[in-house]
Amino acid sequence: MSQKHHVEIAYRPFIRVEGVSLKEFRAQRVEILTHTAVIFTSRTTVDSFFHICEEARITVPETMKYICQTEAVALYLQKYIVYRKRKISFADGSFTSLIELIIKHKEEKFLLALSEPHKPELPETLAKLKLSFDPVILARTVAGDLDDVKMADYDLLALYSPSDVKTLIEKFGTDGLPAVAVFGEGTLRAALGAGITVLANAPTPEAPSMVKAIDIYLQKVQKGEEIEPVELVTDARKEEFIRSQQHKLAKKGRTRRPTTESRK
Repeated sequence: MSQKHHVEIAYRPFIRVEGVSLKEFRAQRVEILTHTAVIFTSRTTVDSFFHICEEARITVPETMKYICQTEAVALYLQKYIVYRKRKISFADGSFTSLIELIIKHKEEKFLLALSEPHKPELPETLAKLKLSFDPVILARTVAGDLDDVKMADYDLLALYSPSDVKTLIEKFGTDGLPAVAVFGEGTLRAALGAGITVLANAPTPEAPSMVKAIDIYLQKVQKGEEIEPVELVTDARKEEFIRSQQHKLAKKGRTRRPTTESRK
C-alpha cells in the first residue's frame, strides 16, 4: 500500500493486553475444575489461563475440552498441553461458526475466557441459548505509551478495537483528529458513540479487510471524490441466526427421549 499510494505507514499500538493476577482471578469466585470445557477467543487468555492454573497449583484434568475461535488459537494450546483433536476444537474465526461449534458440545459446562473490555455478544448469546457457562475475565486491556505521538503528524488513523477508541479519547480527545478508519462493528459503534467521524471501515462486502478499506479511501482522496461518513447498520442476519439456534435447541429438548434414570 505504501508504494501504491506513496504514503508512509507508522505502527503504534494504542493498547497492550495483560493477564490478570491470581488475586483478581480469585475475586471473581470462579472454580476452574467445576467446568468440563474452556472457550478461548485469543492467545492472551490462553496464556493467562495456564499461568493462573500454575500459580494456583490447579491441575487441569486430561478430560478438559477446549473450544477455540480460530485454528491459530487452537494450535497455540500446544505451548501448554499435548494437542489432541478429540479434546481441541476450533471455528473459522466467525461468530456464527463459533456458536455452532459450541452447540455441538452443548452438554459441557463451559468456562468462557474473556478479556476486559470485550464484546458482550458471545456471553449474551450463550445465555439466550441457555447453555451452562461461567464467564471469567483473564486479561485486561490497558493504554500503551503514546506520549511522543502527535495527531498533527498523521493524515489517517486506523483503529482496530473499542479499546483503541477509548485510548484515543483519553490521550487526545476528539477535536482536531485526522481521518479515522475502523475495523469491526464494536469499534465502529464506540467511535460513533464518542462523536468521532469515521470515513472508512471494515469488514464490508466491498472491503473485507482494513487494508482494502484504506485502499478504497485513498483512491477516493486521490480522485478528489467526496467521502461520506460511515453509519452504523445493524446486521439483522446475526439476530436471525441466534433465533434459529434457539429454536433448534428448544426443538431438540422437546423431542429428546427420557433416559432410564428419568423413567424411575
